[in-house]
Amino acid sequence: MTMTDDQQKNNDQYGFRFREWDIYQDARAFRKQVNELLKHYPKEERFELVGQAKRALNSIVLNIAEGSNKSTDKDARIYINRAHGSLDEVVGCLDCSLDDGYISREEHAEILAKASSLAKRIRGFTKHLKDSASSLS
Repeated sequence: MTMTDDQQKNNDQYGFRFREWDIYQDARAFRKQVNELLKHYPKEERFELVGQAKRALNSIVLNIAEGSNKSTDKDARIYINRAHGSLDEVVGCLDCSLDDGYISREEHAEILAKASSLAKRIRGFTKHLKDSASSLS
């Protein structure tokens, strides 16, 4: 039996708290949307730009997950910051894609808006972790 995203978000029966985080869910949705775009790139980019973008997309999601179980919020912030760096890398790949004519200006603008929203959420989460660590001092 598979759970819907809403069920996972509200009750992760497996004990992985990051699966309940909005930024994790948003990162997964962003990854899925960009991967759909990447399917239409020319074959000669499969191991170049497409591969690089996919690694960076995976890194966003995976660093959020990995940071979730660190023993301190300071340690968790390191992984969340890495996720943000990977998001920046995806944006760079999208800029290259626009320059090379693989995506339209409209697709570029749409995905950049989503990337910007995710970046703001990641920064907000980092600030939350920093503030909660400060309040414990």
